[in-house]
Amino acid sequence: MTDTVYMDHNATTTVRPEAASAVCEALALTGNASSVHRHGRLARRLIEDARDEVAALVGASPNDVIFTGCGTEANNLALLGVAVDHRFVSAIEHPSVLQAADGATPLAVDDNGIIDLAALQALLSAASGRSLVSVMLANNETGVIQPVADVVRIAEAHGALVHCDAVQAAGKMAVDMGALGVDLLSLSAHKIGGPQGVGALLVKPGLEIKAQLKGGGQERRLRAGTENVAGIAGFGAAAKAVLAGLEAMAELASWRDLLVTGVRQLTHTRVYGEAVDRLPNTVCLAMPGVPAETQLMAFDLAGVCVSAGSACSSGKIEPSHVLAAMGVNDDEALTAIRVSLGWNSKKADIDRFVDAWGAIFARAGNGQTRAMAG
Repeated sequence: MTDTVYMDHNATTTVRPEAASAVCEALALTGNASSVHRHGRLARRLIEDARDEVAALVGASPNDVIFTGCGTEANNLALLGVAVDHRFVSAIEHPSVLQAADGATPLAVDDNGIIDLAALQALLSAASGRSLVSVMLANNETGVIQPVADVVRIAEAHGALVHCDAVQAAGKMAVDMGALGVDLLSLSAHKIGGPQGVGALLVKPGLEIKAQLKGGGQERRLRAGTENVAGIAGFGAAAKAVLAGLEAMAELASWRDLLVTGVRQLTHTRVYGEAVDRLPNTVCLAMPGVPAETQLMAFDLAGVCVSAGSACSSGKIEPSHVLAAMGVNDDEALTAIRVSLGWNSKKADIDRFVDAWGAIFARAGNGQTRAMAG
């Protein structure tokens, strides 16, 4: 339908015009970036230009950037590519971190979804050998921002390395790899307005990492396979556009808060991570007594696209592991949905969502509605 309101930008955001143009221009070029002839050199130039832009987005050097097929691959390369004796991962990480390495030790979070720094300190103190800590910069479900610089400070005191999944944070808040102090940082193009099917792992200079995809010399022999030139070019263009528009993304926080205010005039609801710093575009909230699966279908029929906190590959809604780690019981977690705004969202989208929320809740016959204020 033409009047659909898209509010699932954390899943994938709208491709930016600059990225679409870069992809089309790259697709018009015939050439393998590993070839030495003119066409190969032109393809190589597109990749290296994009490498510059992606590095600039997170305050890194182009030499730090390894292009991958997606953020999931970047996370797997980070977790598996570095030789360590112990891996510690926060309990609210994306499955591509949680499931990347067998035997990783989960790190607890508090009821706001913030990593328990004291627990991290204790675990690293007890660990022998070399350790790797993986903590995301911002959570994909709640938007909660983690104290990564504090994690790095603790890790450095114990000689541990730190990987940061910045897939959701990039493009929504300022990200500086040097200021964070992390050793590895993951990114994904389609979260910032680039095409799907391309990501990057940034590796601190001097850190030795072992390729997981082998069979070619691409990406300094750290990621074999013919480069996705068009995707990488689009990634670079999106990174450049994002960097110029970060201030506008920050303004989304006021719209996010308007959404919460509007909903609370209609129903009692819990907003997860509300008491701590969150991404400006993200809100995870519960509709009392109404299953998320029912909500998603009803919102979709109302022309509003949102998502549940978690879904398995079959599409069946399951309790969110993120909310579980925050102490939320399964019954409540199964009523939670995520709303995420994007670079092309409109203020009117908030009204559409609130109107749909009220209608869905009223039809559910919950009986918990409150009279409108005033």
